[in-house]
Amino acid sequence: MSDQNQFQLLRERRFLPFFLTQALGAFNDNVFKNALVILVAFLTAQLTVADVNFYTNLAAGLFILPFLLFSATSGQLSDKFDKARLAQLVKVLEIAIMVIACAGFLSRNIPLLLAMLFMMGVHSTLFGPLKYGLLPQVLDERELVGGNGLIELATFVAILLGTILGSELIRVEGIGAWLVGGTAIGIAIVGLICALAMPRAPAPDPDLKLNWNPFTETWRNLAYIRGNRSVFLSCLGISWFWFYGSIYFTQLPNFTKEVLGGGPGVYTLLLAIFSVGIGVGSALCEKLSGHKVEIGLVPFGSIGMTVFGADLYFAHPGNAGALNLGVAAMLAQPHTWRILIDLVLMAIFSGFFIVPLFALVQTRSDPARRSRVIAANNILNALFMVVAALLSTILLNKAQLSIPALLLATALMNAVVAIYIYTLVPEFLLRFIDWVLINTLYRIRTSGLENIPEHGAVLLVCNHVSFMDPLIVMGCVRRPVRFVMYYKIFDIPFLKFVFKSAKAIPIAGAKEDPAIMERAFIEVDKELAEGNIVCIFPEGGITRDGEIQRFHPGVERILATRPVPVVPLALRGLWGSVFSRCDTALGRLRVPRRFWSKIELVAGSAVPAAEATAVVLEAKVRELRGDAA
Repeated sequence: MSDQNQFQLLRERRFLPFFLTQALGAFNDNVFKNALVILVAFLTAQLTVADVNFYTNLAAGLFILPFLLFSATSGQLSDKFDKARLAQLVKVLEIAIMVIACAGFLSRNIPLLLAMLFMMGVHSTLFGPLKYGLLPQVLDERELVGGNGLIELATFVAILLGTILGSELIRVEGIGAWLVGGTAIGIAIVGLICALAMPRAPAPDPDLKLNWNPFTETWRNLAYIRGNRSVFLSCLGISWFWFYGSIYFTQLPNFTKEVLGGGPGVYTLLLAIFSVGIGVGSALCEKLSGHKVEIGLVPFGSIGMTVFGADLYFAHPGNAGALNLGVAAMLAQPHTWRILIDLVLMAIFSGFFIVPLFALVQTRSDPARRSRVIAANNILNALFMVVAALLSTILLNKAQLSIPALLLATALMNAVVAIYIYTLVPEFLLRFIDWVLINTLYRIRTSGLENIPEHGAVLLVCNHVSFMDPLIVMGCVRRPVRFVMYYKIFDIPFLKFVFKSAKAIPIAGAKEDPAIMERAFIEVDKELAEGNIVCIFPEGGITRDGEIQRFHPGVERILATRPVPVVPLALRGLWGSVFSRCDTALGRLRVPRRFWSKIELVAGSAVPAAEATAVVLEAKVRELRGDAA
């Protein structure tokens, strides 16, 4: 496993200018939006309460509207043109928007500022598909999770800092409008400078014919992602995250004021904890996933989101009313620390949830259509946030739920949605179980896994040391793997459901049950024909002495029917573990000798089917394993 830290990407030109460009864009969005909200809500005396509510809701709608209208077009532009050049043009647009917005702040022209807010929504819509479509072009696969984590960290920190700065600058008496306008223009100019430093990012589909009809293109993109089940469900998961997060973000001011009795400083503290928590969780994903796209973190994240989101309901003290407590007074309350812990842990687990989903969408999408897939995802995100706003209004006003009860209902809905998704795609839950087991029992080092092709059929052959071998291989190989498994193990009650969900293929010896054996070969051929990975253990059973046994010729029969490349694998360090057949002096009883022991999975170069005999593959696996049984 590479020891490279994700923060090393910040030293490289292929990532740093883009990272700064997107972070400054998110920062400027929030400086402008929150300065406008404060101007409308507190600093424009002639506006009535009804006017303030109208403009506040209109502002939220105007910023989201471009995502619904123009995401499909922006996805096409990002696929057709150089993304670096496109980013530079978007930054020029941002400067023009902020110059006009500065005039709006100086004249306190609310309609003009709302029009510029809509244009900033257009700016963000154009940048979204570019942002997530660019990462797979400039990062390799082992950097992708870390890169996404850094982007999410920067985004949420930028949201926090922009919210604080915009709210504070506009309140400076006499010169607040100048400060906001000048700051916004300055940030946009720095963003353009950073964009100009981005290296070229060639268009993945330069011959694409643009469809300027946003409605037909939106429908086309949504239909396309529906054809890729894992990508579509990942997009739904990302959209659910924004549904969930938007409810908590939207209710946080009133939760602070009415439920906790806190003032503006307490709201800023809770917002900071929530934003930084998501960023920290996003950054931790690389460490927890072992530098690969580990979708097993997604169920882990959803569990934490539900548990700590629901606990807010039980932690709150009851409606305190507008006491306007400061930070010090609030921290002196006995219930406050539990609420802070709930918020930060819920946010960290949210990072675990969202980053692997983004990385999965990026890696399993056609590179030529990747930005359009991201655009379709952005459309779904906007729709889910609109639904979240409507549902919150109904539950608070019509159903008369309290804010804590609304947050509890959201957490419980999260559990229901998560269970539903994991029943549709068992791969998420299986990877989670696998991730927990493997990372609890072992410290795994891998090498050579880049020899496993990213696309197309491939056969893996591996030595068989323990009952954990399939789980270890499944946890280390990024693509889904179909394992050939002894039928009596496959038929173990309860575990059979797990094995069937993982699409394992049961097999028997020719003398035990010829019919099962024949069906196994047919299933293996079918999986390879569909371009999947199949893993077999050619020894035919777990070693009883720690040595590699003779490889059976079944591998040759598979390749005679379906000639695909073969990648040899070798497991090291598992002999002597509780799950191996290394018996103790107590007879058949096996007891743990090591906990969290170091093991290795090594992959060799792919062997062409014409050369991949049982003898050749056995020799290669022996060479890879060496003396480390």
